[in-house]
Amino acid sequence: MTGISALKRIVLILVAVAVAACGGSTSSGPAAKTASDVGITASQINLGGTIALSGPAAAYGTIAKASNAYFQYVNDNGGVNGRKIKYNFLDDSYNPAQTVPLTKQLVEGSDPVFAMFGGLGTQAQVSVEPYLNAKKVPQVFVATGATQFSAQKDKYPYTFGWQPTYQGEALIYAKALLKVSPAPRVAVIYQNDDYGQDYLAGLKKGLGSQASMIVATQSNDVGAPDVKSQVTTLKASGADTLMVFETPSPAIKSIFTVAAYGWHPTIYLNTVAAPVPYVRAAQAATKSAAAVDGILSVSYVKDALDPANASDSGLALYKTAMGKYYPDGKIEDSFNMYGMAVAFTMVDVLKKAGDNPTRASLLSALNSFDETDNPFLAKGVEAKNSSGDHFTITQEALIKYDAAQGRYLPQGDLIDVRGKITYP
Repeated sequence: MTGISALKRIVLILVAVAVAACGGSTSSGPAAKTASDVGITASQINLGGTIALSGPAAAYGTIAKASNAYFQYVNDNGGVNGRKIKYNFLDDSYNPAQTVPLTKQLVEGSDPVFAMFGGLGTQAQVSVEPYLNAKKVPQVFVATGATQFSAQKDKYPYTFGWQPTYQGEALIYAKALLKVSPAPRVAVIYQNDDYGQDYLAGLKKGLGSQASMIVATQSNDVGAPDVKSQVTTLKASGADTLMVFETPSPAIKSIFTVAAYGWHPTIYLNTVAAPVPYVRAAQAATKSAAAVDGILSVSYVKDALDPANASDSGLALYKTAMGKYYPDGKIEDSFNMYGMAVAFTMVDVLKKAGDNPTRASLLSALNSFDETDNPFLAKGVEAKNSSGDHFTITQEALIKYDAAQGRYLPQGDLIDVRGKITYP
């Protein structure tokens, strides 16, 4: 052996030892996990959010708990590209004055978040949208259907909606109303803020030249003790149809008061107040199945009470995750199905953001995904975004409550309003 050839052999041996020590090969493989951005460690992804766990909209608190249940399921099954999700959600009581400092705490505190996820409430999320975008912190899949969160992508590029917009939902109600003959006389009760006004604006746009069928509107403030005066005025209008654009508590009060006053309109109940437990609560308050029988709403998540879903793998996964990680949650509450569905999409985009995600790579993933396999969304419902369209979900189906069965029954196929939503 010459000195040169011996040297070559030594070099080759050293290279082989180095590769073995790295547990890899000279070919490309999975990247080593690093602390690639704020809120990302080699083993963890920090997400944060604010939600109403108390106060007038406490019914929504279950959403974050269901999302967290799915994250725990994912963590126990390999995590996201090898990392576990830590989800820190704080109670802002549906009060923007609390949302702001709590959001700053999550972003600037000792354990800062990688992204905000699932923040609830139109006014609450509007109050922190400029701050989060200025900080370049992704405000991902806000739990509000206010149209602006999807429409203002150029002004607020770090903000992303997820659920169907309130305006889009109202367009579906308008389409249903226009099929009724003779033309109905419509009354509307709504929450007096951007949330309720978005619904009302969508209804008027959907009715177009027939908007005169809206004969009366009444609003109420968040946390109003009752809606008696509003219902009295609406009943006096002679309306035979009532649109309820409320959060769960005032929605229940509205249905109760309508029944107490002996008024029997056809009721359309917005989806964010329509889960079965709250309709049942309204029925219990009125002591009358007739008060809730025939309520119309829309849906885009799977119905845990539908016998047609009995053997559905997505429903089985939902029940498994709920049973293990959120046993106190109600299976029949569609807010919980929503919570898991939006968490599934969050995991999906985190995976697409790469082995060592950054806020920039997350933004890229959020701007380009097409999810057709979300096991918690109703059959045929798609969640997708592109750089030119942030209206993530635009398909919903009309449903009607059957008091005898204690569940909603589908009233036709999915209706897609993509491309029909305008803002403002």
